[in-house]
Amino acid sequence: MGSTFNGLVGLIILALDIWAIISVARSSSSTGAKILWIVLILLLPVVGLIIWAIAGPRGNPRV
Repeated sequence: MGSTFNGLVGLIILALDIWAIISVARSSSSTGAKILWIVLILLLPVVGLIIWAIAGPRGNPRV
């Protein structure tokens, strides 16, 4: 039971990290800022995701 739960949590974190990276890539920030955010999210998946959610660049909203 524990390993199944851990696997599910890992998949959720992976999906959220991918979503964050796509959002950063679509944002209107400079290329350097995008690269720094993506590296942060890749190196620190959980902490980077939390920091990005609080202070990261936002993607262009679809109108």
